[in-house]
Amino acid sequence: MKFNLNSNFLFMIGGCVFTFVIAQSVFFLYRAIKQAKIMGMDRAVIKSTIISSAAFSIAPALSILLGVLSLSKFLGLPLPWIRLSILGALTYELTAAASAASSVGISVTEQITNPQAYTTIAWVMTLGIIPGVILIPLFLKKIQGGLISQKNRDRIWGEHFMTAIFLGMISAFLGMVFATVRKGIAGWIPVFVLIFSAIVMVCCGLAIKKYNVKWLEDYALPFSILGGMAFAILTTHILV
Repeated sequence: MKFNLNSNFLFMIGGCVFTFVIAQSVFFLYRAIKQAKIMGMDRAVIKSTIISSAAFSIAPALSILLGVLSLSKFLGLPLPWIRLSILGALTYELTAAASAASSVGISVTEQITNPQAYTTIAWVMTLGIIPGVILIPLFLKKIQGGLISQKNRDRIWGEHFMTAIFLGMISAFLGMVFATVRKGIAGWIPVFVLIFSAIVMVCCGLAIKKYNVKWLEDYALPFSILGGMAFAILTTHILV
């Protein structure tokens, strides 16, 4: 049987996953509306909440869609579609796929033709996310309690601590950003993209604080991701 990244079997699995995700969303939407009515919330408030939540999900969904399209050239369409329909963690999926591909000597710019390499990458992407699935239910409440306790004792140090955690998460990706800087100007593209994304985020932050554009609080990160992707496409076209 010929290896096919976009086989009907994989699309069938993706369809099942998609159906489950939609059914789960509809179920919890129904339960939330039912609970809101029991609590006596006004119908107009419920409707407004649903509409605003749907609107605020558009930008993150667009960034995830771009991630699916980016990975589809390398892994085919079904696998990225299945994974990002469940996780939506674009930063993890791209990083895990690129790291796994590098370990088996494959470039992420070319479509996989080796089924063993495809299986290896799929397993790495799957196993890498399992610790989070296990650790969050077990320790998230305790970690959140510690963070809240720290912020209550000293608000400034609590904010510094949260910033340090965020920077620690970001630093995990810096190795990939600077990994290719010795390959000439094209190797600096990830650095340029990082800088541009940071500029977009800073502009969003200034708009929120200086001009009180509150709706940007939910859209700043997606805008930064989308801006970085668009800038990456532009610079790659120019420099490569």
